Amino acid sequence: MSVLDGFHVATALDGAGWHPAAWREAGARPAALFTPEYWTGLVGEAERGLLDFVTFDDALGLQSSRRGVADDRVDRVRGRLDAVLTAARVAPTSTGIGLVPVATTTHTEPFHASKAVATLDYISGGRAGVQARVSATALEAGQFGRRTVPDLRDDTGPGDATGPGDGQFVADLFDEAADFVEVMRRLWDSWEDGAEIRDVATGRFVDRDKLHPIDFEGRWFSVRGPSITPRPPQGQPVVAVLAHVPVAFRLAARCADVVFVTPRSAEDVGAVVSTVRAAERAVGRSGDPLRVFIDLMVFLDDEPGAAARRRHGLDDLDGRVHRSDAAIFTGTPHELTDLMTVWHRQGVTGFRLRPAVLPHDLEAVTRRLVPLLQDRGVFRTGYGDGTLRGRLGLARPANRYATAGPAL
Repeated sequence: MSVLDGFHVATALDGAGWHPAAWREAGARPAALFTPEYWTGLVGEAERGLLDFVTFDDALGLQSSRRGVADDRVDRVRGRLDAVLTAARVAPTSTGIGLVPVATTTHTEPFHASKAVATLDYISGGRAGVQARVSATALEAGQFGRRTVPDLRDDTGPGDATGPGDGQFVADLFDEAADFVEVMRRLWDSWEDGAEIRDVATGRFVDRDKLHPIDFEGRWFSVRGPSITPRPPQGQPVVAVLAHVPVAFRLAARCADVVFVTPRSAEDVGAVVSTVRAAERAVGRSGDPLRVFIDLMVFLDDEPGAAARRRHGLDDLDGRVHRSDAAIFTGTPHELTDLMTVWHRQGVTGFRLRPAVLPHDLEAVTRRLVPLLQDRGVFRTGYGDGTLRGRLGLARPANRYATAGPAL
């Protein structure tokens, strides 16, 4: 049986897992959360399972039980490492898997993000991406003190959902994010391919005619360029966006390569895919269509009922039923295989699985789920050569400045 075209599986890494009490489960490694060995081990496990990429979660404020509201709980993981730096540390220890850290587009500068992600692309040999995320809370704005942010707190828990109070402020945040990504992309193109000559005999290291200012002028950013980092190996590292609401779907359609979506049932899948395609038409998107990945938080055990017992036990430890912005799958790898196969046929590219507990649920994905998918002929049996863009079927884009004349 041939591999089903476009079937992809990724995983999202965050702390001890996506359940807030995950660090208390037997087998979790809370003492290792801030060590390089912890992250290289998790990514190594994901790579052994031939997953397409891993994402590294990040934010500008401490974790909390409610989005945008600080809490005093001491029974949950607090603190995290920088996502981009973690991905860069992991990159030399991996060879095939894509590395996609979160970068916040609010309060930070696109110039810094562009060179950091370009550097990650070099270190990884063309396996870098970035998940662009807005920051819509006064809690995170208070870390910088540069702008006043209205109170948009809610009870949905952490995530990219905008919550109540959506309006012009939120629309502006996403427009700013679109400009942020546009500046990054222009900076990645500000060096043409082959700009580095490295000719010892003539003493010319670069061809200055192939370095270009981007001269971006917008409401939020004024960036001259060029970048200080040559064009990344992929030309353009993969850009991803998590989308729950119309303004986020529009952002993804405007500037991303991959969109993470959160349908709650099989009936929702087709509607979400239609929403993505409608957003693409609305913004006049051209070129490659968005790769659509469904986010699922997963509790996986071979024994029927075991995953549900683990989930209930963790909820009891946490003192509340865990709610997620994504659907929560609780069951066996065989059951998840059936669900993924059916949902994929409705037009999605793949799945980003959020392990409820690390490493338990990640190992269930790589050692139980992946072999089942391979047995059905719907998942790869090796990486082969190539970049993350290539694995996702995305063309290496032409440099927008390559036909321009002398620039500097």
